[in-house]
Amino acid sequence: METAYTYLALSGVLTVLLWTPYITGRLFVWGLPTFLTNYPEGFPKTEPETPMWMNRAKRAHLNMVETMPAFIAVVVAAGLLGDASTAATVGTWAQIFFFARIAHAAVYIAAIPALRTPTYLVSWAAILVIGAQVIL
Repeated sequence: METAYTYLALSGVLTVLLWTPYITGRLFVWGLPTFLTNYPEGFPKTEPETPMWMNRAKRAHLNMVETMPAFIAVVVAAGLLGDASTAATVGTWAQIFFFARIAHAAVYIAAIPALRTPTYLVSWAAILVIGAQVIL
């Protein structure tokens, strides 16, 4: 289970880091004084226009935030309820989840729609496979 927990931790770090492209872009679009106060003139009724890549970066981060609870639940459950025979499988699929999420964020931010859904589905399948290790 050590591998699974390592990739669980790395996925947590990735979740936090996926916030940085959007927030860094916002710093440059809003300017430092407005960024620090978090209230541009007319906010929230009006907001400075942001480039599309920033909007995609924000959505990629939010998608990861939405997916993490399920991933955390199945990895922790596998650690508590699984046995030594499932540890390698769970570790492999935790690793697949992590790299699929990196790929998903990259293709999402780069606007490659043909790859966005498949990379998400790989991470989704990883969660299901890990969950099956616990249930079956």
